[in-house]
Amino acid sequence: MRSFEQILEKAETLEAVTVAVAAADDREVLEAVADAKKRRIADFRLYGDEGRIREIAGEIDLSLEEQEISHQADPVIACSDAVRAVRDGVADVVMKGMVQTSDFLRAVLNKEKGLRGRKVLSHIATFEVPGYDRLIHVTDPALNVSPDLKEKVQIVDNVTDLCHSLGQTDPKIAVLGAVEVVNPNMSPTLDAAALAQMSRRGQIRGAQVDGPFALDNAVSVDAAEHKKIDSPVAGRADVLLVPDIEAGNMLYKSMVYFAKARIGALVQGASVPVVLTSRADSHEAKLNSIALAVLQADYRK
Repeated sequence: MRSFEQILEKAETLEAVTVAVAAADDREVLEAVADAKKRRIADFRLYGDEGRIREIAGEIDLSLEEQEISHQADPVIACSDAVRAVRDGVADVVMKGMVQTSDFLRAVLNKEKGLRGRKVLSHIATFEVPGYDRLIHVTDPALNVSPDLKEKVQIVDNVTDLCHSLGQTDPKIAVLGAVEVVNPNMSPTLDAAALAQMSRRGQIRGAQVDGPFALDNAVSVDAAEHKKIDSPVAGRADVLLVPDIEAGNMLYKSMVYFAKARIGALVQGASVPVVLTSRADSHEAKLNSIALAVLQADYRK
């Protein structure tokens, strides 16, 4: 799939999943809920300040008939309640609303009552960039501060699963650094070389992983050819694996504010898809993220 419209159209054909929204008393969140319900891609259970939820719903013409609302004025407790809904089997996806990311993730990662999976949790931002013929995934721009090689292998596995759910059966993953050559003084380039070799030897499956790449020769065929980089990933990357959270965060915000890209975002590695967007993100970004979660939930089934 090459656009969010294609993702949304695909989500409309699938069996609707139920999304538990933590701290749902937010206008952008509820506008995304309204759009998702209109397109019939998901059902919702809303956890938050019921009075505020009903007030906003009235302002945006969101019908709450037959809508499950659990009043909880404390957003931290609302996170725990939403996670419990998934654990109890009454919801398939959990979504962050108007609450601090740290509080939301604390509920998701709770050892006894959370949604821990077998892998490290990692954040994936999916971008539809004007002028590009494909979606670009950036990982991890939000959770893992400075992942080591072992964690990067799991981050690759997480983003590969997402790509497969979007019909990208053999995604090209570019491991980014400041330069496109291995430099013993730059640890991200060493990790990139190791990941590339693991991919060649079949230790990493389901994707083509290569690196190190600088950003230009990861996404531009002309830049890759100019530097004489011989790789099927060079200039054709579907995924940009960043070296740390600082690089990822800056790339993420550059895509949004400079490139004017459309965005959706998920956290992978938990036992269910986790919708994690910024509180400042638009309702369109939140709708796109819900659609990604629907496709990922269907893929896992």
